[in-house]
Amino acid sequence: MAEEIHIRNMVCGRCIMAVRKIFRDAGIEPLEVELGTVLLEQPLERQQRELIGRSLEEYGFGLIDDRRSRMLERIKTAVIELVHYGGEPANAGLPGRVNLSGYLSEKCHADYSSLSKLFSEMKGESIEKYYIAQRIERVKEFLVCDELSVGEIADIMGYSSPAHLSAQFKSVTGLSPREFKALKTKPLLPLDKI
Repeated sequence: MAEEIHIRNMVCGRCIMAVRKIFRDAGIEPLEVELGTVLLEQPLERQQRELIGRSLEEYGFGLIDDRRSRMLERIKTAVIELVHYGGEPANAGLPGRVNLSGYLSEKCHADYSSLSKLFSEMKGESIEKYYIAQRIERVKEFLVCDELSVGEIADIMGYSSPAHLSAQFKSVTGLSPREFKALKTKPLLPLDKI
């Protein structure tokens, strides 16, 4: 009988590789590893679960055992996929041009109002605020690369205009995109710390 293991703080392809390696190092070959989940052929024994749990913690991950925490992690993963990878399926749309509530309802198989309530209760902020923080972090990544203009970044990220992007960026970071680009060291946050 297969078992699905839920894991917190998986935010990118490197996380998938790291988690797969943790399971393999413990002598367990996962059937599938995706952001936030690992599918196993057989349920873990208690000792295996403890070993995997300790190993995951060493790398900043963690096992998720309760239903509400799993849903919170699913919401966060869906927002990260949308903002940083174009959504599921790949490139389903630009982050700013996708209806966030519809997208999350579909990805999480739940009513948006219940997702929003759960997220606010558990995270202490709204889904929209979290979504904006993720978008701004993605904009910072584009600015660090210094290959695109603010207008091009606004278009890629689905902002209605460069002025809208700049206003939201300044509201979140306290800096304009130009001021951010001028910084000697550009503070980027790990996705799991947003």
